[in-house]
Amino acid sequence: MESNSYNILMYSHDTYGLGHIRRTMAIARNLVRPGVNILIVTGSPIVGRYTMPKGVDFVRMPGMIKKSNTVYVPHSIKVDPKIAIAIRKNIILSTAKAFKPDLFIVDKVPAGLKGEVLPTLKWIKGRLPCTRVVLGLRDILDDAASTRAEWEKKKYFEILRDLYSEIWVYGEKELYDPIKEYAFPEDIAAKTVFTGYIPRKVPGARKLKRKHKQVVVTIGGGGDGYVVLDNYLKMLETNGVVDFKTLMITGPFLPPAKLDELADRARAVKVQIKPFFKNIEKRMANADLVVTMGGYNTLCEILSLKKPALVIPRDKPRQEQLLRAQVFQGRGLCDFIRWGDVTPELLRQKVSALLDDPGTCVADLEEFCMTGLEVMCQRLAHFRENCP
Repeated sequence: MESNSYNILMYSHDTYGLGHIRRTMAIARNLVRPGVNILIVTGSPIVGRYTMPKGVDFVRMPGMIKKSNTVYVPHSIKVDPKIAIAIRKNIILSTAKAFKPDLFIVDKVPAGLKGEVLPTLKWIKGRLPCTRVVLGLRDILDDAASTRAEWEKKKYFEILRDLYSEIWVYGEKELYDPIKEYAFPEDIAAKTVFTGYIPRKVPGARKLKRKHKQVVVTIGGGGDGYVVLDNYLKMLETNGVVDFKTLMITGPFLPPAKLDELADRARAVKVQIKPFFKNIEKRMANADLVVTMGGYNTLCEILSLKKPALVIPRDKPRQEQLLRAQVFQGRGLCDFIRWGDVTPELLRQKVSALLDDPGTCVADLEEFCMTGLEVMCQRLAHFRENCP
């Protein structure tokens, strides 16, 4: 390893979905450059499916599945959850001790899953006092009351005060202000940097001569989005002939039995169905409309591609997706249907309207700027210039 290399360690707890690892990968691809090494420590069971750019690698921890907001169990190995967390905790700390990061970026949870990052944070403070430690937060975590209660109970502000250099909020203060909503104390607010939303590298849409418009339906990881796929297929099953084509992406975590059922129904209505694309942006780039849940990463991809979107946000166990859909609709960036209100008929009305005249629902899409990667690069440059 070069003696003057700058090492970035990124932690992504990743339970049962694609969001955290996709955001982490987008940041890593942007921050890596000559003289910079990036190592991602993650519990994502599918991290190996992604292509790692030169200078980026990963360390895989045993995966955990979220059963509720507080209960996590091992994804694959059949051991007590406390043992799985102990293994993960040791992997994170051992990796930090060997890698000796100049910058440590923690995704979303200040203490890590079940406190698994705390030993590493304390070790860095004691042994690597010049290392910068950053918490990366998506714009919306949950509703204000739930988040305030959780952060107070888990003493997150004390952890941020003692063990973190900065907080990066991957969003715009004008759209949603977590400093206000989650009652950040003044000293924590002073550490907070709003980066703006994180854009994705956008592939050029292939100029295809098509008779029909294209709809892409995607539900992220797939573990909790069956309702969207089921209602969409019912829309086609009850609507007869339609003048658009559909690509349905179920996600790698959709239960196999449900995938088989949906695949049979999809074939009957001439819908192309796939579990996973590692470069989903390429499929979205050729779409005229994206139907999706309200996850941060998917909406960032949609914003980057300037695509009309119909969002069907999950509202349990967290309100995050619903709140983001409401904020984005208010800004003219998408249309949405509440989770409990979705029906095949309402889907048909919304899909038809967005395909016929998307400008009525997504009026400000073309004007929306995404500065997340640019601001993070500026912070990285500042850290490197001031690194002893």
